[in-house]
Amino acid sequence: MRFGLNTFLYTSPFTTAQAPALFAKLARWGFATVEVAIEDPSHVDPAKVKAAAAKAGIAIGSICAAMGPGRDFRGSAADQRAAQKYLKALVDQAAAMGCPRVIGPLYSVVGLIGSHDDKTKAAHFKLVVRNLRELGAHARARGVELCVEPLNRFETDFLNTCDQGLRLIKAVNLPNVRLHLDTFHMNIEEKDQAAAIRKAGRHLGHFHACGTDRGVPGGDSLDWKPIVAALKAIKYKGDVVIESFTTDVKVIARAAAIWRAIEPRRDDIPVKGLRNLRKAFGRR
Repeated sequence: MRFGLNTFLYTSPFTTAQAPALFAKLARWGFATVEVAIEDPSHVDPAKVKAAAAKAGIAIGSICAAMGPGRDFRGSAADQRAAQKYLKALVDQAAAMGCPRVIGPLYSVVGLIGSHDDKTKAAHFKLVVRNLRELGAHARARGVELCVEPLNRFETDFLNTCDQGLRLIKAVNLPNVRLHLDTFHMNIEEKDQAAAIRKAGRHLGHFHACGTDRGVPGGDSLDWKPIVAALKAIKYKGDVVIESFTTDVKVIARAAAIWRAIEPRRDDIPVKGLRNLRKAFGRR
């Protein structure tokens, strides 16, 4: 397992020009990987970002999708096409960077919530499965995994729990389409986070370690011992990534409902978070 940080903590949108300084800082703090959040593929030159990571001595472990308005596998035909175009571009950029996976809520625009009847839910599920199969085949041909993330009920009404996520990826039925779990969302939706991780088992392809308040992991109310034990029990080999947001990045702060400073200093989240994770996982 390697520890990483999502770039949303420091910038939105991420651009090629930001890569050298940000990657160097993360490597200096001791992170082995970086999760690059790409809102607009045109902002990123994969060759230059890959070179910046190599120079800093940090791996690009994942690309995080930003499912904004108009990118929706359960939406209109136009929204589905836009989501496919965007996500296929991320897959292509991941392949060019030597990045093994694209992660996040790869099914629907974040913030779409509502009470749907069973017929509508079934129709949405069918649309998402069909679109993920197409995207998954595109990614498989390029050696890239897709890791699909359930979000909490306030951010989506489509996929909230590990059980729902497993049902979806099993319906897609491609070996490179896997599950992505996040302790922040699980803290709201799961009865037992460790049990959910164990249930995910070999299907778990990516993991976000987030504080219950979106702050420092390990500086929150969560009991990390059973979570770490569960990840070790299933022999999880993927990255453990800190994903957090601050009021400094206005667009993302609004989307993630960050209305106050979660920590006194933004740098406390990665620095203290990495230290806490190393201790929890028994790593130096």
